[in-house]
Amino acid sequence: MHPIPLGKDTEYRFDYDASLLAPIPRAEGRHSLAIDDSHFVGMDVWNAYEVSWLSPKGLPQVRVAKLVVPCHSPNIVESKSLKLYLNGFNQSTFASETDVETTMQRDISACIGAEVELQLLDVDAAQDFALAKLPGDCLDHQDINIDTYHTELELLEAGEGSVACRQVYSHLLRSLCPVTGQPDWATLYIEYSGQAIDEASLLRYIVSFRNQQDFHELCVETIFSHLWQRFELNSLAVYARYLRRGGIDISPMRSSAPVTLPDWRQLRQ
Repeated sequence: MHPIPLGKDTEYRFDYDASLLAPIPRAEGRHSLAIDDSHFVGMDVWNAYEVSWLSPKGLPQVRVAKLVVPCHSPNIVESKSLKLYLNGFNQSTFASETDVETTMQRDISACIGAEVELQLLDVDAAQDFALAKLPGDCLDHQDINIDTYHTELELLEAGEGSVACRQVYSHLLRSLCPVTGQPDWATLYIEYSGQAIDEASLLRYIVSFRNQQDFHELCVETIFSHLWQRFELNSLAVYARYLRRGGIDISPMRSSAPVTLPDWRQLRQ
């Protein structure tokens, strides 16, 4: 496997080099956590804010890159390697924006082993990433005791009533990078129908990820899998809006059936 640069001292390159991209197989993490990926569909939406290259006249060009990675791709791209790869465009000359977009789409697709959607957005046009309030109810204001900060499925309890259709969210999701131990913060959105979930137990469960060491994608897949296993649900969607780190944010979404959720940009992103 390509060595990943995360957690290591790294020389920053200023020339384009596709070999800087490092894949991480999804199967390894899913196997270690007993995650059955046949129960969900979804995607990982990446936004990269530090994208720049030189025009043929030497004038720097700046864009925001949006990538959509299918959740059933064999690999993810390691985030620091993506940053190093993008940094390599900074002093590289390209004939057109289309050439840059085509190059990035080709290289990243090859890294993850599946076709990614990639779009370069003009900085002014990217202002359309307007902040949005999530629909549903915030779980965070419950007056409850919490003393568990390692993930436990047993924290989840059924609520009153046999059937529910709920949209809830929490700003309290925090996990840790499995390599560096640095904190990763996110707003978590959950939409479900079926057996009611006790919301005090759901908040305790979300907070229990506070010291969980996993990549963003695996945290979301763990939450989806635990809810799907624990309760009799007709539908389920789990969507995490992680804060940016190193000029990149990642928002994984997993659902029991294909669903389109808006690009709900949060203030902390």
